[in-house]
Amino acid sequence: MKVLLAVSGGIDSMYMLHRAPELFPGASLAVAHCNFGLRGAESDGDEEFVRAACGRAGLECFVRRFDTSGYASANGVSIEMAARELRYAWFGELCRSHGFDALATAHNANDNAETLILNLLRGTGTKGLRGIPDSDFIIRPLLGVTREDIRKWMEGKGYDWREDSTNAESEVKRNKIRNRVFPVFAEINPSFVRTLGEDIARIRQTDDIADDYYRDAASRIVKASSGALLEINVPGLLALKHWRYVLWRIIEDCSFSAETFSKLCELLDRYRTEPLGTVTLSGKTFQSPTHLLSARRKSLILSTR
Repeated sequence: MKVLLAVSGGIDSMYMLHRAPELFPGASLAVAHCNFGLRGAESDGDEEFVRAACGRAGLECFVRRFDTSGYASANGVSIEMAARELRYAWFGELCRSHGFDALATAHNANDNAETLILNLLRGTGTKGLRGIPDSDFIIRPLLGVTREDIRKWMEGKGYDWREDSTNAESEVKRNKIRNRVFPVFAEINPSFVRTLGEDIARIRQTDDIADDYYRDAASRIVKASSGALLEINVPGLLALKHWRYVLWRIIEDCSFSAETFSKLCELLDRYRTEPLGTVTLSGKTFQSPTHLLSARRKSLILSTR
């Protein structure tokens, strides 16, 4: 097995680098490092540090320098998103061209907890409650390891790492949670990271059960529709015990607002509970920035705008 390690030079990725032979026994390893050019000499210092560490470990080191600011400006995205898009696109290219079976990242238990809180604040469905998303290609061997345990191990072994000065800044949402919110959580529960990790594991199990329920229900009430994405059978939908959940899952990626979804459910609930013929669906439409949901006599037609 060939594994590509994504190494920034920070404490988490250096921990993964040093423990890689244990984490991936028997695997052929190499390192990829991104120089985003956002911190001048500090970014170049990170690159030199990672190159030197790979040299001592006898690992091949791939390095790519990016014009991150230029990419962000040209594509109308934040610097954070630009860096993410650039690095994962490059990682994918490396893996395809050099035959790597997997990409390993150093996301740890704290990162997972931060992702959960960020998703909750943005507003999320059950997918967001699962923490860092699953991937068939990306390996995250440190999700069960806290940043505190990583620091203890690195200090105990006398290994060096690079500190990203921007981690101390709290303008970025994730840093704000990490630097301001999590210390308060730690006062309430010193083991809150592990507690949230256990909660995420249980949520994943529950979400898998709900996903099985949704897939079974959707297979019976949803079908492809000529000239549209799909057609939802309303009587079949409303016969389900958890019809609101199933409906939400069907359209969750279609950018409908919470207010629009609420109005849709209100109409369907009236159609379900009031005397036959009192409430009609035909002619009602619900719009999102990307999709249109048109009601017919006994169905809902989902199409793109």
